Amino acid sequence: MSEKSNSPVAKEKRKIQIFNIPTLFTMLRLAFIPFFVTFFYLPWDWCRTVAAAIFFVAGLTDWLDGYLARYLQQTTEFGAFLDPVVDKLMVAIALVMIVGDRSLPFLVFPAIVIVGREIMISGLREWMAELGKRASLAVTMVAKLKTVIQMAALFTLLIYRESYPDWIAYLGALLLYVAAFLTLWTMLVYMKSAWKGLTEG
Repeated sequence: MSEKSNSPVAKEKRKIQIFNIPTLFTMLRLAFIPFFVTFFYLPWDWCRTVAAAIFFVAGLTDWLDGYLARYLQQTTEFGAFLDPVVDKLMVAIALVMIVGDRSLPFLVFPAIVIVGREIMISGLREWMAELGKRASLAVTMVAKLKTVIQMAALFTLLIYRESYPDWIAYLGALLLYVAAFLTLWTMLVYMKSAWKGLTEG
């Protein structure tokens, strides 16, 4: 490594590239997780509402950090790594808590599909990156729609309590099953795209 890359200016530049405004929003979303879990399990009814609100705000910061990264031209490799990891962690934790809620049966199936797909696609992206073909797995519009429906489903199911009208639970379950279907669809699209990239390479 050259002396120039070890200079204080170069080190400060690398630090700025990691800790910028969009990345700070992503790290804030990560810091939300223990509060999100704690409020979900506290015994008072209003705590579930707070947990759902934290999840909603986290979803907004997810959109905001992506927007700021593009608008401020502060897209970094660290941010590109951390953002999807935090998103998947938040979703997986929400699914685990919802599946464990006895008042919401039959949600284990879409939860398995969603978590299983994320694990498979993450592995596929890593493998494709090693082959230099990561670009072939770009995010599609269907994947974005799936994310919106999935977040709406999780918010609805997080806020639901047994004392609430049943239609809230039915709506949340329906949205989660739709999200699971779109999850399978996008997984097939990604796998087809990856296979095409491999056979053409």
